Amino acid sequence: MTSNNHPYHLVNYSPWPLTGSIGAMTMTTGLTLLFFNKQLYLMMLGNLIILLTMFQWWRDISRESTYQGLHNSLVIKGMKISMILFIISEIMFFISFFWAFFHSSLSPTVEIGMKWPPKGIFTFDPIQIPLLNTMILLTSGMTVTWAHHSLIFNKYKKTMISLIMTVTLGVVFTMLQTYEYLESKFTISDSVYGSCFFMATGFHGIHVIIGTMFLLICLMRHLNNHFSKNHHYGFEAASWYWHFVDIVWLMLYIMIYWWGS
Repeated sequence: MTSNNHPYHLVNYSPWPLTGSIGAMTMTTGLTLLFFNKQLYLMMLGNLIILLTMFQWWRDISRESTYQGLHNSLVIKGMKISMILFIISEIMFFISFFWAFFHSSLSPTVEIGMKWPPKGIFTFDPIQIPLLNTMILLTSGMTVTWAHHSLIFNKYKKTMISLIMTVTLGVVFTMLQTYEYLESKFTISDSVYGSCFFMATGFHGIHVIIGTMFLLICLMRHLNNHFSKNHHYGFEAASWYWHFVDIVWLMLYIMIYWWGS
C-alpha cells in the first residue's frame, strides 16, 4: 500500500488551503476595519493565521521533496510548467496596469488638465531613490544567479553568502520604497496618475516582499542541506520569480518613473 504504481505525486489531504483561505478572508476583512475604524486587531489576526499556514505548508512540501522522495523528475517537470504559466499570468496582471497608464498618459483628458503628469502632481525624481532601487534590484539579480551557479557546482558557502546578499538587497529595496511612499507629495486618490502609480509600484512591492520570503525559505533549506546540484527545484522557482520581479521593475522605472514623469 505504500508503493505507487504511477510516477505522479498525488497530494495527501491537507488543512492548509482551508486555513489559508480563512486567514486571507480575516486579513481583508480586518483591512476594511482598519480603513474605516482604525482598528488593527482583526488584520493582525489574519496575518498571523496566514504566516502559520505558510510555515506549516512549506514544512510539508519540504518534507515531501527532501525526505519522502515524492518529487521525481516527472513531478518536477510538471511543477516547472506550472511555474512558467504562473509567471505568464503575473505578466498579464502587470500589463493591465501599464495599459491603464499609457491609455491615460498618451491621451490626457480635460479632467486632468490635458497634460501629463496631471496638473498639481509633483512626481518623484527618477535619478534619486528610484535609480538607487533599480541598481539594488539589478545587483540582486546578479547575486541570485551567482547563488544558482554556486549550487550547481556544489559550492555550499558561496551559495549561502550570495543568498544572504540577495535577501538583504530585497529587504533594503522594500525599506527604500516604504520611505519613498512616506515622502510622496501625492496619494492614490490624486487623479489617474496617483491610482496608476501606486497600484503598479505597490503591487510590485508586494511581489518583492513575496520573492524575498521565497528566497529566505530557500536560504533556510540550504542551511539544512535540502538542496543538491541535481535536486533544487524550490530554489530554481524562487530565482525565476526574482528575475521576473527584476524585469517588471525595469519596465516600471523606464515607463512610469522616467518617461511618465
